[in-house]
Order: sequence, then structure tokens, then C-alpha cells
Amino acid sequence: MTRTPKFRPALTAGLAGAAALLLAAAGPAQASDHLDTPSVIADPRADIGDIFAWTSPDHRRLNLVMAIVGHGFSKDLAYVFHVDSGARFGRTTATTTIACRFPGAEIRCEAAGDDVQGDAGRPEGLVSRRQHFRVFAGLRDDPFFNNVKGTREAYDFAAAALKAGAPRDEAGCPAFDRATSAGILDRWRHTRGGPAQNLLAGWTPAALVVSIDLPVVSRGGKRLAVWAETVGPKGRIDRMGRPLTGNALLATLEPEAVSDTLKEAYNHATPATSDAFIPEIEKTLGLYDAFDGECGNAMIADRSAGASRYLDLAILLADDRLWIDSAAARCSTLFAVELAALAGRRDLTGDCGGRTPSYDAVDVYRSLLVTGRLTGVDDGVDRDDHVHSDTVFPFLAAPDGAASSPFKAP
Repeated sequence: MTRTPKFRPALTAGLAGAAALLLAAAGPAQASDHLDTPSVIADPRADIGDIFAWTSPDHRRLNLVMAIVGHGFSKDLAYVFHVDSGARFGRTTATTTIACRFPGAEIRCEAAGDDVQGDAGRPEGLVSRRQHFRVFAGLRDDPFFNNVKGTREAYDFAAAALKAGAPRDEAGCPAFDRATSAGILDRWRHTRGGPAQNLLAGWTPAALVVSIDLPVVSRGGKRLAVWAETVGPKGRIDRMGRPLTGNALLATLEPEAVSDTLKEAYNHATPATSDAFIPEIEKTLGLYDAFDGECGNAMIADRSAGASRYLDLAILLADDRLWIDSAAARCSTLFAVELAALAGRRDLTGDCGGRTPSYDAVDVYRSLLVTGRLTGVDDGVDRDDHVHSDTVFPFLAAPDGAASSPFKAP
């Protein structure tokens, strides 16, 4: 029997930080989309750690940031933004591709018949030939912040409860008692029992920043859906839209070899070809939903759907694109476009959604999966160690001295 969620036709027609963890009991700690597969571990210059996308306050430009885990770019790779556009959420009818390469010491970018070439390492960047976009490429401080160690302790605590026999319901949501739930959420707010610490403080990725005129990327309509990829001679290596999805929701309770295989396949797919990952994401959503001690209250979970309770949300997340309302007057909330369209959140109508460098994306994303609200899960880290800008190009703060990293250098 084919399962068809209430918004599946529109979403299918349109089909899809830096630090999150695998939700595995014994897996290694990973970042928003950092070092998630053997391919990108082999060359972190192909590894997209984070994507940011939002509109400028004057409604004239779409701002895009791709943070690359390696502290530089490869001459053998293309770094590509895809901006799909449509008249309403879930259905896009046009695509604009912004592709950049680094054949030598200079950058070369092309977008919708416009192009630029030269040294894009100065803060003001380079303006394209037809003046439709500006680009910067260089080391910047990573605006993604996350208490990775506390998160890992929270997941280990949950894993111990599962091992002790916590039963799951038909949708895969474990019945954690009140003490277990409190223990999970408390560990999430601390690092080794003390004040929460941001693992990524001082982390300096290579940043590709593009600010492009909205008419260039909104040919299909005012609703934009953004994702990015790195492409080598043999094809796609990595891809990302929203924070956390690829790393936190796939093969979370499986051995490392299974996880690697699934995530490689996910990175080689596109938003339009990601339906195969929906069942795996459904399984993990049941686990997240249990962390507050209540099953069925995750974002757009359907309590009446039995085993298919998380199908709508799994489809939404498998279509891994960052949605933006380019007609909106403000940008303040991750998932604003999705919540306004699917969860009746009229208060978020007029919010561009997307993701600016100032969002506490970790807390919002996890809260929606656990409590169905924008709050409820707090990892104790509320801001980055640097001040970034939503308005002044190239948006991300300059790094302090030499780059340092909790991850492997390229």
C-alpha cells in the first residue's frame, strides 16, 4: 500500500553547522555536515560544512554562504549553489545555478549569463561583469556554534535507556520515563557536567560568499529553495541544504560501515532523488520525538497515522533544501516558511526563513523534532564567539590569526 501524506504531491513536484552529532550510541561526534563520509574525510576541501541563505533587508539580493571544512578550495572541484524558485512552498518551476571554480590563484564564477574572474579574497569581494552578483572566497570564522560534547552525552544517556529496555511504539518512538527525559535534556545543556562549551570556537573554514540580485534567482516565483554541492571529475561528492539533516538523521543506530554507505549515497543524490532515504529518516525521527518524554508532538507529526506518524516530516527533511520567502520583510526564524505553510503558524508569515549567520539553528532544529516548538531543547550555547553580520558583505567575521580546528586539516 502506498503511503501518501497530505502535502506529498506539491513537495514531490518541487523535489528536496557547524556541529551536530550522529545519533548513534557508539558513533563519532560530527558537525553540521562536517566529515560525514569517507570521501570528504579524504579531501575536506570537498566537504560542505554549512549553508546559509537569506534575503537582504532592502529585498534586492539573495545572500549565500557555503562554508568548506578544508581551509581552502580545490582546483579540481566545482562549488555550486542551486536556487530553485516557485510561486508557493513545495513547488518550484525554475532553477538558477551559481557555479564557482578555482583553476589557479583566482576564482571563476558563472550565474545566469553573468560571470566574474579574479582575486575574490578581499573583504569587498568581486563584482560580476554584468553587476548581478558579488563574490568573496577566503578564510572566515565559522558562525555555526554547538555544544557537541554535551549533545553526545545526552545521546549516550538515551542509548543507555534503550539498551535497558525502553519500549518503542508502532512509529518507533521510545517510551522514556520522566527521569530519563530530564536526564537527556540536562546533559544537552552542559559539557561534562559544567557550563556548555562551543566545540567550534575559533574554527576557520574556507567560505564562498555570494550576494546576487533577486530577479536573477526568482524567475519561477518568490519562494526560493536553496541547496549546494561540490562536484569533482567523477560527479557529486557532497551536498547540503538545511543544517544537521544529512549527518544527524541517517543510519544513526547502525554500524559505521552501514552509516558510511548510506551517507555516501545521500550525498550523491539530489533533492529530487532522495525519496529512498525517507524510511531511514522516519526511524530516526521517532527517537528524537521521545527525548522530551512525549511521543507524537514533533513538528507536523500526525498522531492519527499510526506507524506513518513521521512520514510528512521525513519527506520534508529528505527534500533537503533551505526554503526562503523572498517577499518577506524580515529574516528571523529557521523553518519559518515550512511552519507557515504546513503547521498553521500565521505569526511566521512575512518571515523569510532561510538561515542567517545569527540563527541559533541547532536549538531550533532539534526543538522542532523533539517538542514541535521553536524552543524546548537548549544545548547551552546561545551565540558564536565572533559577531557576524546579516547585512554587511561578506557577512562572516574575519578569523583571529592562524586557523585552528577540532577536525582533521586537509
